[in-house]
Amino acid sequence: MWILSWKRATGFSASSTAEEVTRGIEAYGLTAIITGPTSVIGLETARILVLRGVHVVMNIRNTTAGHKIKQEIVNEIPKAKIDVMELNVASLKSVIKFVTEFKASGLPLNILI
Repeated sequence: MWILSWKRATGFSASSTAEEVTRGIEAYGLTAIITGPTSVIGLETARILVLRGVHVVMNIRNTTAGHKIKQEIVNEIPKAKIDVMELNVASLKSVIKFVTEFKASGLPLNILI
């Protein structure tokens, strides 16, 4: 459909991809925590951030699924800096454990999604 490919003043259209929109961005040295990386949007967000050099920390209830996602991303982007940490936002105990472990990692928190 022509309307989806019509480029706006930004040079992007409704059919532009995240890779196209972020091309040229280098975000090395930044750290992002992503909640919900198993969703389609969460997975693509993690992939694009890693592609642009961000160290991604995926917080997830099911760490087995998280490690599978991590491996998919690393297979595509071998230099990926990506960690999987358990977090159930419905559990205060889990949140406190996550925060304690993240702080102990020494990583900065630049982006929270």
